[in-house]
Amino acid sequence: MPQEPFIGEIYLVPYNFAPRGYAFCQGQLLSIAQNSALFALIGTTFGGNGQTTFALPDLRGRVPLGVGQGSGLSLRNLGELAGSETNTLATNQLPSHTHALAGSLNATTQVSATLRGSNALADQNSPQGHALAETNARAGQPPIYTTQSPIVDMQAGSINTTATTTITNGLSISATGSNIPVNNMQPYLGLNYIIALVGIFPSRD
Repeated sequence: MPQEPFIGEIYLVPYNFAPRGYAFCQGQLLSIAQNSALFALIGTTFGGNGQTTFALPDLRGRVPLGVGQGSGLSLRNLGELAGSETNTLATNQLPSHTHALAGSLNATTQVSATLRGSNALADQNSPQGHALAETNARAGQPPIYTTQSPIVDMQAGSINTTATTTITNGLSISATGSNIPVNNMQPYLGLNYIIALVGIFPSRD
């Protein structure tokens, strides 16, 4: 530190006290009447009512950042506070990913068939293209059953089949994650920031 710093200059020091003429940058309120020169330089940028008190910068647990808008960066203003130690990611912040589907799938199928016929008196000797009918004994119709395997197609609609399938499942996608905030902290070393309360008043010229 110089023997006579500019009023308001801030330094990093490795000791746990503020030397004479300096104060810790811990956001404390100072009297305007007793520190008029420093108040003239920083005003109420960092707090205070501007009538009897003003606040020093609070650099506890924070790093300073150059004000203005760098190339491709957001605008930062003097005295602006931002940032967080941790961040909990929202769903739309997660990278695209998939989950495994676990469980079992059971399918049960019930089939019922109805052999349909006609209740009219039989008048055909061949089943080809015909339906089963009532035996016409008066017409001397032969029996309509045989021990031979069926080899001909009967009339469409002779057999009506209904199939009902019931599917039950225990499939699930298990929840993952613990909703634990992500640590945003960079590697750090704790030191004290101090600000000069007295010294040379900086000139704009």
